Amino acid sequence: MSPNNANLAARLAKQIEASGSISVADFMQAANQAYYAKGDPLGVNGDFITAPEISQMFGELIGLWLTDIWMRAGRPEGCKYVELGPGRGTLAADAMRSMQQFDFAPEFFFVETSEALREMQAQAVADATFLENVDDIPYDAPLLIVANEFFDALPVRQLVSTHSGWRERVVVRDRGTKFMATPGMNAMDEIVPAEFRNAPSPSIYETCPAASSIMYELAGRIAANGGAMLIADYGYTLPGIGSTLQAVRAHEYADPFENPGMHDLTAHVNFVELANLARMRDLRVSGPVEQGSWLKALGIDARTQALSASRPEQADELTAARDRLVEATGMGSLFKILAISNAKWPDPEGFAVNQSLG
Repeated sequence: MSPNNANLAARLAKQIEASGSISVADFMQAANQAYYAKGDPLGVNGDFITAPEISQMFGELIGLWLTDIWMRAGRPEGCKYVELGPGRGTLAADAMRSMQQFDFAPEFFFVETSEALREMQAQAVADATFLENVDDIPYDAPLLIVANEFFDALPVRQLVSTHSGWRERVVVRDRGTKFMATPGMNAMDEIVPAEFRNAPSPSIYETCPAASSIMYELAGRIAANGGAMLIADYGYTLPGIGSTLQAVRAHEYADPFENPGMHDLTAHVNFVELANLARMRDLRVSGPVEQGSWLKALGIDARTQALSASRPEQADELTAARDRLVEATGMGSLFKILAISNAKWPDPEGFAVNQSLG
């Protein structure tokens, strides 16, 4: 364990010693803040890989999707491209290249707190403006927002069914040596949806207040000033119970409560909640659909063929990347695409009615 992570573990241990426990959400937030502050987690030599790092086609098609809806909306002036948690900036750079083909040049804004990742993003998109949080996003312009594997890293609250009712799951120290999760003392029955309240012990229900707050805020901006938002992530399209909290290190699953700050902690995204929040703002909701079907609808097969023709020596590599993004054996079914858009803007591409899930 690095000195910084050892310090985090010590701080969390002291906090638990003082208060008796901390929530799973607070533990996850502290661990992920430390994790992303320490450097670049992406790529073969990192802990995980995201779609933009697999192939340029992912970002290019998102750029075309954004350009298409902007053009059909009448080319409104002053549009802002906003990306939440842009990783290395690869997606934005690939999207920008597509946009430039149609003389679409929005200002770029990155919501990012990691200084290490900001340095990489500035190299990818030199003119991007960095923001600390969503509250700093411009208010007075149409927004084109991209959130690729952003919501899954936000802290979740876990509520667990016990013989005494629902309790918030908290983190304690097991015999003073390691972190572990256990039911807390506070009653949480009223927070759990009625259809799950009689679930047997030890069922777990997850909720993500941070995701709900961000979605509601951004949906309000889009309702007021126009625009659209595209979300790509893994999650569920029907309400359910069960713990989805997981940790990944060096492309392998790990114990989420071991060595905080050393792993990427994530939980599945509740697409039902995100969609309902957008509807509360009177926005159009498209999807969610499977990532594979969405990419095929946008023309990833034709793009693969075009790139293979221009780079025949990379044809096998390009086909493998396409398959990883599209097929069920890769990311094609697990990952979902959800779009929200201003009701006065046109229907977005890639969302056939019979494809919608949930």
